[in-house]
Amino acid sequence: MHITVQREKLSNAVSHVSKAVSSRTTIPILTGIKIKTDDEGLTLTASDSDVSIEVQIPLEEAGEWGVTVHQPGSIVLTARIFSEIVRKLPSNEIDIQVDDRLVTQIRSGQAEFTINGMDASEYPQLPHLEEDKVFSVPCDLLKAMIRQTVFGVSTSEMRPILTGLMWSLDQGKLRFVATDSHRLASRTAMVECPEDLSFHNVVVPGKSCNELVKILDDDQNLADIVVADNQILVKSKHILFYSRLLEGTYPDTTRIIPQGSKTEITVSTKEFLQSIERASLLSREGKSNVVKLVTMPDGTVEITSNAPEIGKVTDILMPKAMNGEELKISFNAKYMIDALRAIDSAEIKASFSGPMSPFVIRPTDHDWMLHLILPVRTY
Repeated sequence: MHITVQREKLSNAVSHVSKAVSSRTTIPILTGIKIKTDDEGLTLTASDSDVSIEVQIPLEEAGEWGVTVHQPGSIVLTARIFSEIVRKLPSNEIDIQVDDRLVTQIRSGQAEFTINGMDASEYPQLPHLEEDKVFSVPCDLLKAMIRQTVFGVSTSEMRPILTGLMWSLDQGKLRFVATDSHRLASRTAMVECPEDLSFHNVVVPGKSCNELVKILDDDQNLADIVVADNQILVKSKHILFYSRLLEGTYPDTTRIIPQGSKTEITVSTKEFLQSIERASLLSREGKSNVVKLVTMPDGTVEITSNAPEIGKVTDILMPKAMNGEELKISFNAKYMIDALRAIDSAEIKASFSGPMSPFVIRPTDHDWMLHLILPVRTY
């Protein structure tokens, strides 16, 4: 194999695929990045057991040179060393040459590295997915939907299915749901898809979703998403992102969302967030991180937290509107802060059904986002 490639393009591609390289694998070849060249350009592949990423560098794109293939071939190079070398090379052009003994020479400017490669034929093949379930989402929307929900996935392996983000599609409406059984985050959006396409219980590991956010561009370009039995594939520009799906049945979360409410409060998202952040300064130190919300007879909302060994904080909030029964409720401040930070609207409405019932937070200007939090018993 012999190629000349543009350093910046190679560096970007290596940083993308490196996200799928496992440092704790028992299969030595998976510590490497597979480099394959043919008459279409250069393809880099990396994989662990959960995520596989493939990035292509075409010969040229939009009139800009990417790679010249002098002799096609393939090699696997240790990811950690190869990515460091590429990052630190001096010149904008990199020349990579592999001999029959898999010894790889990497030259750029006055620098030359000689490293030992591994046989690419031993690298596992990426899964081949039947593309009968395909839909498209703009990259920036997909990233936003993941960011606004993925923080709600469980970090405990007690119920592995809850460590994933549940994707469902029905009549063109894509829905993401995350819950750790103490809180829930849900986000929906209309997407481009065939009329008859629907699926439910597609649970993508939260870790995979976080990696996907890092490699997608912040633009309106469409990402094509292929759903298979135990894998999902996201295709965007020259990137293929595969993730395995979690096995099991995701709980039916629609049943826990209260339909009515006894108390409703409409507040500025920013003011509410800042108030909870102030209250949590002490509760966080007191290890409980519980904040109490009380509606006052004068129409204000009092937010307090009390850490006996440190002190107490009281914050008064002026809601935009408030109606219904008087309320005293306690909740985990971190859950509330996560939810408020995910909402991109200026105002939210919080609907409460009583001091011990789950409560719901929604933006006032649209209905495609919902957060639910379970209160905390405080006596």
